[in-house]
Amino acid sequence: MSSQTITADAAGTWKLGGELPVHRLGFGAMRLTGSAAFHHGTPSDRDRSIAVLRKAIDLGVNHIDTAAFYFSSLRSANELINSALAPYPDDLVIVTKVGPYRAYDGEWGTSARPEDLRGHVEENLRQLGRDHLDVVNLRRMPKYDSIAEHFGALAELREAGLIRHLGISNVTPRHLAEAQAIAPVVCVQNRYALDRPDPGSDELLRVCGEQGIAFVPFYAVAGEAAEQGATTAHDEDVRAVARARGASPAQIRITWTLHQGPHVLAIPGTGNPDHLTENVAAGAIRLAGEELDRLGRAHHKAC
Repeated sequence: MSSQTITADAAGTWKLGGELPVHRLGFGAMRLTGSAAFHHGTPSDRDRSIAVLRKAIDLGVNHIDTAAFYFSSLRSANELINSALAPYPDDLVIVTKVGPYRAYDGEWGTSARPEDLRGHVEENLRQLGRDHLDVVNLRRMPKYDSIAEHFGALAELREAGLIRHLGISNVTPRHLAEAQAIAPVVCVQNRYALDRPDPGSDELLRVCGEQGIAFVPFYAVAGEAAEQGATTAHDEDVRAVARARGASPAQIRITWTLHQGPHVLAIPGTGNPDHLTENVAAGAIRLAGEELDRLGRAHHKAC
């Protein structure tokens, strides 16, 4: 399919917290820093990464997902975003996350305690050059069964004006209810992909839709490759729909994700300008009923 003039608004719009309109096709910053996420792969070319961010804005992307722990040995996603886009467009919504911690050598450190979260928030503020954060997701860490204390700490920072809206990540429906008893939740970010069925995430997707909460899948394109990058192990059903549409398998994975509900936001990431254009163009694809049925069967047979 031609993707030269397709912009992010083709995917439709969702209002985070009922007040922050974002196009449903956004951008994940994880892959800006290298050929693979975190300390994997080789660091990216800085000028190319900055060009990708500016092209995203040119293509109408107004929702960027990032984190202070998105960095390689040479590159920081937040620094790249700041350098490329500040002063920020008025309609740009930057969503970050806190909880996990990486030391300067790239190794994962001790997960944040509730009292550590202000430091995490202020580090994101410093790196992004902002006086408040639009949305902060609490990334649940496996060592903590409850998120109440951590989410409560973020709710206090929201009351202090450092954060506008709150979300949660890597959670179950029980955690969502726990958070909502403390403060409003505007988005849930969980791993979710066509080739990775997960009854828990399916239930969260449904609950979020009923409650008007955005559901934001990560690794929707990467699949089982996860932080290593986009998968090449596409199911034949995905390939068949892609061939019929004149699209790439990655585009079909993105558009299938968006078809899971009007509250679903896609945040595919890349450090490649051509892939960015292709990803944004996926927002214009409208799958037919039989195509959705075929891909739905592929989703469930991966169990």
